[in-house]
Amino acid sequence: MNTFLQLLVNGLGKGAVYALLALGFVIIFKATEVVNFAHGSLVLIGGYLVYELKDSLGWVLAAVIGIVGAALAALLIERVLLRNARSADHNSLALLTIGIDVIITEEVVRRVGADIPFIGDPYDSQPIQIGDLTVFRTQAIALVVGAVLIAAFLLTFRYSNWGVAMRAQAENREAAALMGINSSRVTATAWLVAGALAGVAVLFMATQDFSGAGLGRGTHAIALIAFPAAILGGLDSTEGAVVGGIVVGLTEALSAQYISFEFSKSAVFLVMLVVLVIRPSGLFGTKELSRV
Repeated sequence: MNTFLQLLVNGLGKGAVYALLALGFVIIFKATEVVNFAHGSLVLIGGYLVYELKDSLGWVLAAVIGIVGAALAALLIERVLLRNARSADHNSLALLTIGIDVIITEEVVRRVGADIPFIGDPYDSQPIQIGDLTVFRTQAIALVVGAVLIAAFLLTFRYSNWGVAMRAQAENREAAALMGINSSRVTATAWLVAGALAGVAVLFMATQDFSGAGLGRGTHAIALIAFPAAILGGLDSTEGAVVGGIVVGLTEALSAQYISFEFSKSAVFLVMLVVLVIRPSGLFGTKELSRV
């Protein structure tokens, strides 16, 4: 029973991080209808800034700069590259983000070198003992931070002018423009928010507790596991992204313990495939109807 409770807390902690990343995929898709495959590289940019600055500025300030840096990098990608590819369709823009992802990832890996550092200094490798229950501190803090950020985001998305504008643009871009909604501003803030969430997520991902993968290709690969979370939840659903992240986190934690660690990554994609076969638009995604 204790083992199951430990796996539950650790899985929920991982799920909260995957939910933050999945929200990034969903926000950008809702604003632009583009799947951003460069999301993993935004994670690495945030982590690299923390790695470079934490010794000189302290971990907290470095973490803040890392989050802001990832947000600005996302905005830069949208303003400089995607915005200027005016004639490209959504599929071409998605392919463009793959190229951006490869370039940024290779550059960060080259700069970090063979160190593959961990960046969760204040909490990494410091388990919490509650009676017979041992919980990874990283996952426990990730669960709390993720819950707060997700709740704040969902409230903002539902009740703020930005959230209303975002939902209107996602529903009908032309009608939203006629209503005076500034599409460019909505798109820019969507990329900023998605980048910031990636900057937060890497603070927990590049740790020994989360996966044992330091800042490098391993963390980049883990970031892409959030894509199945967004898909199985429904790529146009913010609530689905949260549920998808939790499902992925629990699936990974439970399958690693009860089947094998190697199978845990495949299990995530297996769950995604099963969901897509039963419900192609995802658990909460919008089902497209066509008139015949």
